[in-house]
Amino acid sequence: MRQLIIDGGHELTGEIKISGAKNSVVALIPAAILSDEEVTLYNVPDISDTRALLDIIALLNGKVEYQDEIMKIDTSKIENKLVPEELSKKLRASYYFMGALLGKFHYAEIYFPGGCNIGSRPIDFHINGFQKLGAEVTIEGNKYIFKADKLKGARIYLDFASVGATINIMLAAVKAEGTTFISNAAKEPEIVNIATLLNNMGAKITGAGTSEIKIEGVKKLGKAVIDVIPDRIEAGTYTIIGALLGKNLKISGIIEDHIDALLSKLKEMGVEMKIDNNSLIINRPKKYKSINVKTLVFPGFATDLGQPMSVLLTQADGMSIFEETIYENRMGHIKYLQKMGANIRVNDRTAIIVGKTPLKGEEVTATDLRAGAAMVIAGLIANGTTTVNEIEHILRGYENIVEKLTNVGAKIKIKEV
Repeated sequence: MRQLIIDGGHELTGEIKISGAKNSVVALIPAAILSDEEVTLYNVPDISDTRALLDIIALLNGKVEYQDEIMKIDTSKIENKLVPEELSKKLRASYYFMGALLGKFHYAEIYFPGGCNIGSRPIDFHINGFQKLGAEVTIEGNKYIFKADKLKGARIYLDFASVGATINIMLAAVKAEGTTFISNAAKEPEIVNIATLLNNMGAKITGAGTSEIKIEGVKKLGKAVIDVIPDRIEAGTYTIIGALLGKNLKISGIIEDHIDALLSKLKEMGVEMKIDNNSLIINRPKKYKSINVKTLVFPGFATDLGQPMSVLLTQADGMSIFEETIYENRMGHIKYLQKMGANIRVNDRTAIIVGKTPLKGEEVTATDLRAGAAMVIAGLIANGTTTVNEIEHILRGYENIVEKLTNVGAKIKIKEV
């Protein structure tokens, strides 16, 4: 087991470079198997989720070269095999192999995906979409079997603008006969990234990034190259850290539009920032105004930044409200913030936070990926030493987090226990 040991209260200055987006690369890698040739991805983050997906590619007889953030995936000899439970349960995004294998072979067999316990995340929308494309779905315990004699374009309406369902349906539909329309599609930047890769392969997708996506089926997909977009959640996390501890802290490699909702809230709190091209320089203010934060689908305030943001709200003067609208289990970190001294009351999916309260170092647990990020932020601003357990959650989504923070002045290390 590994722990993070954090000595809090150190000012941060220097530069943090943002890595490629976890939420893009976990779909780009499965999407690559739709090609009959080589796919090259640039700016690929070396995180545990990336490695878990490569294990599945290897199982399917794909060939991968991965070095210095460049990944080449050769799927010319890909084979359709059962994706076993020990691989699928490592991460939520393993379910993208459902759409990719179904789209390529008209057959997919995979166990239910894993991932963080942040609430009920059924794949009903994915399954309904596959069925409308012509697939038969069989569930045997924890195993899903998708089978189609042929896939045909369809009109698919999503009851909720699900990122995962939008991407998975795109993957299944790109080689279907005819035209598919996805209505009430999710608009997240990661979807545009996936659609761009597919189009670079030879797909005909329009409307990605809007609420209606049109997919004209093609028969063949070939060689392609794509840059993984910067990770807007990592960018947001380090920006929040900069708002708390930054002295001319530079966050480089961001796309401002991707984190606009966060930046608006930070300005509302009185945080000083300067944005120049794809970089942001941030300084901690003398005091923070209390605000209300409500998570929403893009372009609203990202659910993945709600937990990190709640730590910042403990340092604002007065009462702030953090409301989570996407997942019901986003409050697992609150009891640890309370242990560290925060004044927080939880009512279902809403946290009422009264500040300013100093935090003190304690032993805490990363209950999920973004809760883990929140615990790191809390440790960085706390008096004394904070020990974070179950850091594997954090390492799923933050590349070189210890090195990046250490390089700007944080006192943080991984301890083997």
